[in-house]
Amino acid sequence: MAASAAPSIPSPSAGPRIRVLVADDSVVVRGLVSRWLEEAGCEIVGTAANGRIALDALDRVQPDIVLLDIEMPELDGTQALPKMLAKRPGLQVVMMSTLTQRNAEISLRCLALGAIDYLPKPEGNRGVTTQASFREDLVQKIRMLGADLRNRPRARPIGLPERPGPAGLPERPAAAAAPAPAPRPAAAPVSVRPRPLRTAPPRCLLVGASTGGPRAVGEVLEGIGAATLRRLPILIVQHMPPVFTAVFAEHLGARIGLPAAEAKHGEPVRPGIVYVAPGGRHMGLSGTATEAVIQLNDGPPVNFCRPAVDVMFRDAAEVYGAATLSVVLTGMGSDGTKGAKALVEAGGTMLAQDEASSTVWGMPGSLVRAGYAHEILPLSAIGPALRTAIGGPNAGLSGH
Repeated sequence: MAASAAPSIPSPSAGPRIRVLVADDSVVVRGLVSRWLEEAGCEIVGTAANGRIALDALDRVQPDIVLLDIEMPELDGTQALPKMLAKRPGLQVVMMSTLTQRNAEISLRCLALGAIDYLPKPEGNRGVTTQASFREDLVQKIRMLGADLRNRPRARPIGLPERPGPAGLPERPAAAAAPAPAPRPAAAPVSVRPRPLRTAPPRCLLVGASTGGPRAVGEVLEGIGAATLRRLPILIVQHMPPVFTAVFAEHLGARIGLPAAEAKHGEPVRPGIVYVAPGGRHMGLSGTATEAVIQLNDGPPVNFCRPAVDVMFRDAAEVYGAATLSVVLTGMGSDGTKGAKALVEAGGTMLAQDEASSTVWGMPGSLVRAGYAHEILPLSAIGPALRTAIGGPNAGLSGH
């Protein structure tokens, strides 16, 4: 696809245009990103060549979303982010960075500091100009975040584990309490189709997540606890690009005290190990519940995603059947819903994060509306519920 061709992304919903401030030290990037978003129906309320200019412009231009590059002169994105959130609590900030391990570390730390999401950026102006996938990802992400903004007030995500950050990145004080999520209007009641819960102890835990997932996945696993997690394998599909997933796995391992890494093709699945789907590759399974094996592939995207939660869920339904315990956490889109159908029809148990605690209620909301959730729980309750479920058949999980 030519760089100038319009991406095949649905038109924005009716309503006020999403106001976007673009901060990047490259005039080419600022110009292209602004034009693409304007063509997609957004309103560009300002551009800035560094974090200082963007910070000073906040009150004047009142953006809904800030696209904030990590590497800029005078005041870079990592320095500007906490200042922006202090000035405008709840502001939606999407970090932009190139695909390097250092920038992956920084991007994940920025999520802990309050950024809502990140956007991998090609190297150099030429890469930005010629890689159509960057434009498509940008437009899709901003439109979907904008649609969520129109529907409800936002609570900004917080909380990766404390660990030494890259040079130049301000650390959140270890003793600082996490800010409480901003209240949201009560969601309309959602009917959950009654389903029988599993009768066998779970043999695996599956986790699917996207936007807001790095924080949510860590909190859930920490809420289960290492002692309980050692009883079964943990397989995670978090929508992330290559490089980011390796760093994400490292963060998870440090947080919960268990081995965690990107999954490798053909490796056996063992209890007490966290397997993270590598960015850009689907993660499935083959074999039996006692001798399951990781299967990675480079097949086409599913639900516009690779890795896709649906791929993992469908294979797990075949391999583990009713002995599957699964949860879908915050994320844009509907990935996981079709796979959830296979899992619950095989007798597995499916939990979903509730709307109020989700950064974006796309993925969990989709499977809830389809009737595939046994429980809809706030993020803080999911870890304890899973810990109880793993500790005994049906314990702590009651169907509706």
